[in-house]
Parts: sequence; C-alpha cells; structure tokens
Amino acid sequence: MPKKGIMGGTFDPIHYGHLVTAEEVRDYFGLDEVVFVPSARPPHKIGQKITDPEHRYLMVVLATITNPYFSVSRVEIERPGPSYSVDTVRYFRELWGGDTEIYFITGADAFAQISTWNNPEELLRLCTFVAATRPGYRLQHLEGPLKDRVKIIEVSALAISSSEIRRRVRRGESIKYLLPEAVENYIYKNGLYRD
Repeated sequence: MPKKGIMGGTFDPIHYGHLVTAEEVRDYFGLDEVVFVPSARPPHKIGQKITDPEHRYLMVVLATITNPYFSVSRVEIERPGPSYSVDTVRYFRELWGGDTEIYFITGADAFAQISTWNNPEELLRLCTFVAATRPGYRLQHLEGPLKDRVKIIEVSALAISSSEIRRRVRRGESIKYLLPEAVENYIYKNGLYRD
C-alpha cells in the first residue's frame, strides 16, 4: 500500500524545523513521498500580514529541491477561497486513489486547534494525522476514535519558528543556519520581512 505525506502550512518562511519534521516523519512511517502544500489564504490568519503566496511557494521549492522524497504542490495557491485542509486532502485522495494511506503532518500546536478547523471529522476519516511536537510541549491525551488516527512525534528542530525568523530579518539579525541558504538568499534578494 502506498504511503504519502502532506505537509501544509503558511511557510512564511519555510525553515529547518519544517524540513526536519517532514524528513523524520517520512523516515519513521516509511512514506514514499512528502508533498509540501503552501497555503494561499490560511483561514486562521485572516487579517494578519502574510507574504505573497508566490514568494512562499518559491521558497518551499528552493528548500525541498535537494530531497528526492519531497515535492511541492500549488493546489492551495491555485484554488480560490480559503485554504481548507479538508479540501486539500480530498484532492490528494482523488489524485492518489483510495488505496494510498495519507499522513497529514502538522504542528501539535495547530493540531490542538483541530476542533476549529473546517470539517475536522471528515479530515480525520480521510487521513492519519501526525502531530509534531517541540521538546517539552505536551499534547492533551487523546481518547476515543481520535486515538488511532493521530500519531505524535517529537522533533527537536521545531524550536525554530517562522515568526522569529521574520523578527530577526526586521531587526537586521542573522538568520543563517535557521533555514536553507537558498531560502535565506531569496529573502534578502526580494527584500522580504522588512518593514
């Protein structure tokens, strides 16, 4: 049975925390591929300033290009309206067929808010969730049918955050070794995250 991962996110910018998480999940669960899906219009960030989706998409391409198990999808960028995870998983379920086991990779802090997501019950039926936690982060104990549909994995590199990288760029501080060099160069070349 094919096993594939979907890693959605704003990726503003993508960093080593995202990449290490995707690789650890791919390796641990034996996934054939992990598809990164940059969100065009994240519903939970309405009203917040977000970098143009094309810039975020290109940074994800630059960050993932050297890993043969990683690919990037434009499905949420090209879909009109808000970027709902359930629509994305439905899309890949149809694309890959019903015999593919889908793992949806997200941060534990995002997963803790799943009850506020669009159609969480269907989402949990369509795929297995992998909630990546930072060291020391405690995800509430799961009960009932959720327990079998959610896997928890601890990833030390998740201490890196996109918001901290944006802050550091604004302050003129170094972001070296927090994200791939190609992404760092792209940020500076395009003047991203400056006020």
